[in-house]
Amino acid sequence: VGIATQDPELRKQFAGKPEYVINYFYFIAEHLREIMADLGFKTVNDMVGRMDMLEPYMAVEHWRRKGLDLSSMLTLPDVPHGTARFCNSKQDHGLEQALDHKLISLSQEAIENKSPVSIEMDISNSNRVVGTMLSGRIAEKYGDTGLPDDTITCVFNGSAGQSFGAFLSKGVTLNLHGDANDYFAKGMSGGRIVLRPPQQSSFDAEHTTIVGNVVLYGATGGKVYINGLAGERFGVRNSGASVVVEGVGDHCCEYMTGGTVVVLGATGRNFAAGMSGGIAYVFDEADEFEKHCNMDMVGLEKLTNEDESTLKYLIQEHKEYTGSANAARILTSWNQMKEHFVKIIPNDYKRVLEERKAKGQVSVG
Repeated sequence: VGIATQDPELRKQFAGKPEYVINYFYFIAEHLREIMADLGFKTVNDMVGRMDMLEPYMAVEHWRRKGLDLSSMLTLPDVPHGTARFCNSKQDHGLEQALDHKLISLSQEAIENKSPVSIEMDISNSNRVVGTMLSGRIAEKYGDTGLPDDTITCVFNGSAGQSFGAFLSKGVTLNLHGDANDYFAKGMSGGRIVLRPPQQSSFDAEHTTIVGNVVLYGATGGKVYINGLAGERFGVRNSGASVVVEGVGDHCCEYMTGGTVVVLGATGRNFAAGMSGGIAYVFDEADEFEKHCNMDMVGLEKLTNEDESTLKYLIQEHKEYTGSANAARILTSWNQMKEHFVKIIPNDYKRVLEERKAKGQVSVG
């Protein structure tokens, strides 16, 4: 208890000291030196690629090993003399080609004077971490405060690469008409991201996957609206962002500690595993969500008046920003549809909120 938290009360229960960690790694290093000396190596780099020094052990007599020949894995390949076995040159990440250089250039007035700017351009899946370097420039000048809402508004058309909108700063709005890869909105701390299908698309958005896995990983703030389905591990470690999505895969809200997640359709299995904070709302029209939810740390509830107000507001914004037909359908028959929503809230988190509410510090929902 207390080893991985900033809560001062929990940290008091941790009996360890920094000196213990130093001592631990000191002995690891000493043990490694002994093993290396026994093998005849002076440096760690000398060991890289020396598979000829490995020996099959313990499993050699196991019945599953019969017929398995490991010799090709334990023999040094015949390579030209002087060929490196470890990294000895810097990797070129091609950062000079990053799309963000254009965004930064076009956003100078916004960064320097907080003057609103609008940008529109095509995007492809070779464009990764779009918006991250731009956010870095904003954070460098304004810190966590960022810029006023919608100071920089970008519209992208196409398929975005990994980590679109990662670490997005306050004041930046990213509109993507197309689809996106994994780690969408990773670590975002503010701003808004809207993902919707291209206007000319003919597919049914609420039943079509439009973004990959691990969306909103470790996000701390901002809002995201996704008119389509997302992959697995949606909202993992989310600690402050609000998001509306049409449907998700397995492990949604895993280890979530804050924020709000709204799912307007089906979910995969193991929903809310390790979820210790924040609130999720799932539109359970088929009445089968409970069998997909990991109930170890959370409870399922009906909506309160406060929940209803928060939820309806987010769905209305989702409809306005993405044109979601599903959101429009739910809002049109709200009094009937709201009965199908399930509220997922961590048990301990609920207790803390109720204690604060009793003290007049915060409202529940």
